[in-house]
Amino acid sequence: MSRIIAACNQKGGVGKTTTCVNTSAAIAAMEKKVLLVDMDPQANATQGLGFDPKEFEEDICDILTQAESDVTRDQVRHYIRPTSMPYLEVLPCSHALAGLEVGLITQPHRERRLSRVLQQVRDDYDFIFIDSPPSLSMLTLNVLTAADTVMIPIQCEYYALQGLAELLNTIRLVQANLNPKLSIEGALLTMYDSRLNLSKQVAEDVQSTFSEKVFKTIIPRSVKLSEAPSFGQPIILYDVLSLGATRYMELAKEILQND
Repeated sequence: MSRIIAACNQKGGVGKTTTCVNTSAAIAAMEKKVLLVDMDPQANATQGLGFDPKEFEEDICDILTQAESDVTRDQVRHYIRPTSMPYLEVLPCSHALAGLEVGLITQPHRERRLSRVLQQVRDDYDFIFIDSPPSLSMLTLNVLTAADTVMIPIQCEYYALQGLAELLNTIRLVQANLNPKLSIEGALLTMYDSRLNLSKQVAEDVQSTFSEKVFKTIIPRSVKLSEAPSFGQPIILYDVLSLGATRYMELAKEILQND
C-alpha cells in the first residue's frame, strides 16, 4: 500500500508545487511507482510535468464530482495520465477545480471526495504526492483527509512562519474529526541562501518550532529550479547536475528512509 504525502502551506510562493513535482520525479527515478495528484486550481503541478491544463476535456474535477457516491478503480484510472518519466503518473487538474470547490460546500461527503478517489488506486503505487492549494479551503480539507502525512515547505524569508499556527491548528482539527492517522512528515526549508543571515535565522526558528520534524535536506534558491517548470520538466530532467536536482534526490532518499 502506498504512502500518501500532501504538500501544504497556506502561504503562496513557498516552493510547494516545486517540491511536489521534483520529489515525485526523484522518487520515480529510483524506480518507485509514484502518482502526483494536482489539487491546486492553478494547475501548476500539471504544467510542471509538461501538460497544458486547457487541453484536458476530463480531469480531477470529473472524478471528484463522481465521488459523491462510490467510485471504482477503473473510473479513477480513466483520468490518470502517464508522464515523460517511467514510474511517474499524474492525476491532472484544470482551472475548473476552483468552481468545483464552491459547489462542494453544500454537498454530502464534501471533505472525503479525494479520499474516496485515492483509496481505489493506492495499491497501484508506492507513493502518492498531493499538491494542495495555497489556502485553508475545502480542497485543502480534502487533501488532509486523504493524506497519511503532511510535508510543509517553508521558504527562508521574512514572514516565513506567519500563518503556520493556523495550518497546524487545521491539521489538529482534521486529526480530531476526519483523519486521526494524519501526521507531519516534516518541515522543508526552501529558497535557502547561505549568504543571508535571514535564511539562517529562519532555519533556526523552524528547527525550534518543529524540533525533530525538520528534513535534513535544505532546498537552495536556484535559477535552474525556477526555469524547469517553463520547460514542463522536473529538475532531474531539465538539469540533472544542478544543485537543485541533487538536493531533491537527497530529499527523496530521506523520505524513503522514513518509509
